[in-house]
Amino acid sequence: MSDTVRYDDRTPRLFFLAAIFWAVVGMLVGVLAAAMLFLPELNVAPYLTFGRLRPLHTNAVIFAFVGNMIFGATYHSMQRLLKARLFSEALSKIHFWGWQLLIVAAAVSLVGGVTQAKEYAELPWVLDVVITFLWVVFAVNFFGTIARRREEHLYVAIWFYIATIVAVAILHIGNSMAIPYSWLGSYSAYAGVKDALMQWWYGHNAVAFFLTTPYLGLMYYYLPKAAERPVFSYKLSIMHFWSLVFVYIWAGPHHLHYTALPEWASTLGMLFSLILWMPSWGGMVNGLLTLRGAWNKLRDDPVLKFLVVAVTYYGMATFEGPMMSIKSVNAVSHYTDWTIGHVHAGTLGWNSFLSFGILYWIVPRLWKTELFSKRLATAHFWIGTIGLILYQVSMWVAGITQWAMWRAFEPDGRLVYPDFIETVLRIVPMYWVRLVGALLFFAGLLVMLYNLVRTMRSAPAGFDEEPEVKAPPLVVDRSAPGATTAPGTWDHAFFRFQHVIRHGVHRAIEGRVVLLTVLTALALSVGSLVEAIPLFFDESNVKTIASVKPYTPLELLGRDVYIREGCYNCHSQMVRPFRHETERYGEYSKAGEFVYDHPFQWGSKRTGPDLHRVGGKYPSLWHVRHMDQPRSTTPGSVMPRYPHLLKDPIDDSEVEAKMRAMRAVGVPYGDGEIATAKASIAAQAQAIATEVEAQQGPPGLAGREIMALTAYLQRLGTDIRWRRPLVQPPLALPAAPSAGPATAAAPVAAER
Repeated sequence: MSDTVRYDDRTPRLFFLAAIFWAVVGMLVGVLAAAMLFLPELNVAPYLTFGRLRPLHTNAVIFAFVGNMIFGATYHSMQRLLKARLFSEALSKIHFWGWQLLIVAAAVSLVGGVTQAKEYAELPWVLDVVITFLWVVFAVNFFGTIARRREEHLYVAIWFYIATIVAVAILHIGNSMAIPYSWLGSYSAYAGVKDALMQWWYGHNAVAFFLTTPYLGLMYYYLPKAAERPVFSYKLSIMHFWSLVFVYIWAGPHHLHYTALPEWASTLGMLFSLILWMPSWGGMVNGLLTLRGAWNKLRDDPVLKFLVVAVTYYGMATFEGPMMSIKSVNAVSHYTDWTIGHVHAGTLGWNSFLSFGILYWIVPRLWKTELFSKRLATAHFWIGTIGLILYQVSMWVAGITQWAMWRAFEPDGRLVYPDFIETVLRIVPMYWVRLVGALLFFAGLLVMLYNLVRTMRSAPAGFDEEPEVKAPPLVVDRSAPGATTAPGTWDHAFFRFQHVIRHGVHRAIEGRVVLLTVLTALALSVGSLVEAIPLFFDESNVKTIASVKPYTPLELLGRDVYIREGCYNCHSQMVRPFRHETERYGEYSKAGEFVYDHPFQWGSKRTGPDLHRVGGKYPSLWHVRHMDQPRSTTPGSVMPRYPHLLKDPIDDSEVEAKMRAMRAVGVPYGDGEIATAKASIAAQAQAIATEVEAQQGPPGLAGREIMALTAYLQRLGTDIRWRRPLVQPPLALPAAPSAGPATAAAPVAAER
């Protein structure tokens, strides 16, 4: 075996270039979406609306920008840590180009309205398959490189990379189970409460194991490199790794406090979220104390400025998250902009700032030149920091304002602000502040782009030649120095035992990648199984309601339109058991009402009111006008217009396939219902269109998509009988012969 190795720096270089490009694209879409949220004139239906661009923004930033950073930095650092070249140049190329094509396909599908409507997992099922394939390619390349390593023990950064690969594989496969009805469309294999648990098991831990653990691995490598100091504590990094991997996976249910999820599950999520604060801060302390003795460099080194603020924001976000998981605090924060501020504190303060610091450090080294301008890098730091603070503070203020207005009561017991739009208009100034902060952050990104492009252009000829370093072959015999015993003998076993006693059990584990990987998978599996098994196999956790029936074919198509247009990004469908919610919306939501919802639609943010009890609240004409001209029914509304829904025909070509897919996941559609689905659609759509015309609405809507969406909205919350709150619609409409669909008079809920 040769005593030298040539590193493959071309692959990391490509991933870093892609990360820079997608950072600009993803954050530009984010700035546009932030403006669209309160300036509805910027929305251009059907493709360029907030509902479609918001998931594009999150996916572009998380999987395009951050994903390419993870792959580039992992491939760069692991070669140095393992003293080995990447396992396969062919796999590296497949991984890089496959990931970029995946991102483009994802963008096209999301703008086209093809979505699974699950937070951070919106991509259609066929792209989920592509993700799985590319993740396997990454894993084979990663573990193949480890297999040919020249270093016996695995450095702490490698542990976090292993946890990332294993956890993301488990999460992605577990949450992506679906039954396709076409090459793009599918329905989640889980329904209602079970789907909510699976989604937030995935959603919270996508943050944990895609935005946190790989970046902690990068922190453990690039922070000591930039500071030219060793990691503060090896023992603390061991505690940090194992406690984080074990505890994080339990925390997902805290996103579902006060919902239809069983109380025991959300309480368990809260308890482990609080425990999570300790290992998270252990990592922050380890990172900051690594800089001991290097503080004097902070004044002149923009790289360290970015890295220090990134680690500090990691500590802030991992304190705020457990605090928000406390039920009394979550009652304030959930569904408000506070959550949006918290999420961006992590993604912008932790992920983006760490990425910027790494890029400023790595680009000059990979292009074998000097950074074009430290002054511009420092300017970027201050512009970005000010923008980040404005963004976060504005969302804190907006969130607390929303909570206070939603729950405000008059002395006589009436809601102070019965119309939801009053709370929206009150926080619009904070949306302007957020937009200013977002623009500043984006301006800083453009400064970095200019600085790095000028740096790359100054690269000398031959900068892309592969570096060659000395790398002695791996010592297979792990016995003490000077031992002459042969493997397999008692003497050799004794020396191995001495080695474990002297250096610790973990030191021995580090040299055995299979054992380390298996233990990591086991640590991840415990919490997942403890939370999922009771919910999936104990029927008492989700009591059924006799009056709850499957959606009619037209309502099913209307639900698909609702999902396609991204309505779930602004509206929830979950009335929590708080007095201010039941007074405003109606009876609190029951678990049994969602047994046919694939996927669930509980939402995570209320820019508009909750819709779970909207069925029968307004005449059908109100919904037609609301979608065509939102401000005609709700003065001051910031909702975009959807005029195409009144023009585009109902597409019932796949309704039979959709119903069969629904039947495969447990919805009891009979053969007769499937066979007569198109006739049923025509009849129900005509009935609603006749109702709209009787209410002095536009004629000729029977075959339009607005009828399907109206049918779905008029069905929501009507499967059980409850007393409607005395809250009048914002605009009175002509009297209608019927206050809503027949389902509005459903029988009293009967649990069994």
